[in-house]
Amino acid sequence: MIIEIRASSIDQRLIDQVLDVLQSGGIIVIPTDTVYSFACDLFNKRALEKMARIKDTKLKKANFSLVCHDLSSLSEYTKPISRGVYKTMNKALPGPYTFILEATNRIPKLFDSKKREVGIRIPDNNIAREIVRQLGNPLAVTSVHDEDEVLDYTSEPYEIFQRFENDVDIVIDGGIGGLTPSTIVSCLNDHCEIIREGAGNADIL
Repeated sequence: MIIEIRASSIDQRLIDQVLDVLQSGGIIVIPTDTVYSFACDLFNKRALEKMARIKDTKLKKANFSLVCHDLSSLSEYTKPISRGVYKTMNKALPGPYTFILEATNRIPKLFDSKKREVGIRIPDNNIAREIVRQLGNPLAVTSVHDEDEVLDYTSEPYEIFQRFENDVDIVIDGGIGGLTPSTIVSCLNDHCEIIREGAGNADIL
């Protein structure tokens, strides 16, 4: 199923439909401020496992990030951060960045792994953030494109739907997406360092 949601005029009925799918363990494709992403409810293990299969990997090896609505729930998923790291994140977000932080013990349990780090995203996209806000917890996400290859179809929601209609429950058409992924900033040990340049301006540091 593909549904059209515009960030400038979000239809609550469509958001409710998306929430029903997420709460039932479904997989959706969401627009962000960078590339389109697969997404599911962080607390639904069956959905996490299904999303890992879509990416042709096992859950314990999957490299999923968390999309949050804001920084208020950060302490539930990451260890305490310094004032400097918080100021950097607060300045950059919402925006096209993924911040790598030390994970709390909650993360390895969710992903059946020994993950000690977790990527945090707060995209500058009202659709994604509104879904998270109403869901009440973060989404687990992973880019539609492969890590080593960005294909043109990944920016066009109808082409994404044609490619993955048997794998996902809903593709949200939020307009043409980008082809440049987020800038990844590692903030481990209270030191911020860009480890992948993407859509986010490197001058944020």
